[in-house]
Amino acid sequence: MKTHLKKKIGKTMLALALALSVGVGSEAAFTPHKAEAAVSKASQIIATGKKYLGVRYQFGAPTGSTRSFDCSSFTQYVYKKHGIKLPRSSRDQAKSGRYVSRSNLKPGDLIFSDTNRDGRINHVSIYIGNNKLLHTYRVGVGVTISKFSGSIWSKTYKTARRVI
Repeated sequence: MKTHLKKKIGKTMLALALALSVGVGSEAAFTPHKAEAAVSKASQIIATGKKYLGVRYQFGAPTGSTRSFDCSSFTQYVYKKHGIKLPRSSRDQAKSGRYVSRSNLKPGDLIFSDTNRDGRINHVSIYIGNNKLLHTYRVGVGVTISKFSGSIWSKTYKTARRVI
């Protein structure tokens, strides 16, 4: 009788283990990882931003317009296209999301600078990886891609935020 009970318990344990492994395995297969989702969202945001390369710069450009952008209307527009709401000004955008250190920048992070060197944030750009920024900043330049390290944006860097 003991042998019969041991076999029955063994089969029950095996069935339970199998059921758990199938349940855990299927959950992992159908649940996207946050990191992968963030990379995908960042890639989409960057691709959207690149569609506007060359669009003219206009300080105080109207919100929602794609005929011209200033730095913060550009970031606000591009992120909104992907369901992320940002305030209108770069100074206010610098309070969004969560702080990320300069050494931990990832594509899709927002970089804030004080190009006037007056202690106040006045510029925002999108870090796109490989030491490059996607942004707009001057009449005649418009939406463009710039190098980060060694640039005015690096020299006047204030903070970065992750909003994805």
